[in-house]
Amino acid sequence: MGSLLTFIEQNLHKLSEAERKIGRYVLEHPEFVPNMTTKDLSKNSGVSESSVIRFCKSIGIGSFKSFKLELVKELTLADMSLTDFSILQKTDQPYELFQKVTYVNKSAIDKIHSSLDRKEFEKAVEKLLHAKKLIFYGVGGSSTAAFDGYIKFSKLGYQCSFSHDFHYLLSLIPFLNENDIFFAISMSGRTKDVLDLSNFAKKKGAILIAITNIDNSPLYKQADIRLCTPIVEQDYRIGSIPSRMTQLTIIDALYLSVFHLMGEKVLKEFHEARNEVIRLRR
Repeated sequence: MGSLLTFIEQNLHKLSEAERKIGRYVLEHPEFVPNMTTKDLSKNSGVSESSVIRFCKSIGIGSFKSFKLELVKELTLADMSLTDFSILQKTDQPYELFQKVTYVNKSAIDKIHSSLDRKEFEKAVEKLLHAKKLIFYGVGGSSTAAFDGYIKFSKLGYQCSFSHDFHYLLSLIPFLNENDIFFAISMSGRTKDVLDLSNFAKKKGAILIAITNIDNSPLYKQADIRLCTPIVEQDYRIGSIPSRMTQLTIIDALYLSVFHLMGEKVLKEFHEARNEVIRLRR
């Protein structure tokens, strides 16, 4: 099925009895493992949690989290072909493509559980609660998530900024301080404009929150808080589809988390805005 699963299958005989049980379970149910904890996998395999850790090390991976990330990458390789140019060699009908898009987007969202670190997410929510200014930036498909963040958090009363104009954002960053947040959104984490603006924001003391993947991403290394998306597309593609869905899902979760914690503070303004929408509706 792929290099990691093939390696496990070819090396089962070299593992201990407990590790072989884990290996066989992974080979039989690879799609379930990314959403599991070590406790879940140990229970389903009938071994101890420490055996799960030893299993990861025996196959050359340092931690269970890293193992899950590698497995997610492998499981999504088949899905990637939907958005690369190989689609031109297929004979799918429009409704068949609709079904595939639905499956791929749902699958991408499910895989966020294995890439997103809970502590990093909670840290981002905590920083947002004390922030005043937010700048959102992304290029290409990632700009959709940046714009969505700008709209959503503006509704909570934040001083939000978003623009496709690189030079315009350069003029805003000098006014940031340690209580402000720069959201850098990039699937690859290698987009030059995103990295340049992120570096400038950090120099001004702003908190850099990155929504990017963990695999060879310079933005990941640069960020103060890392909200990692799974790798669900290749760089060379006809459009950002499942990757954009993972970014939007993280923005949605941040927005609802902050809204929930703000509670009554913004409810009055929400009702005022809604009432005006109804009054002005044509």
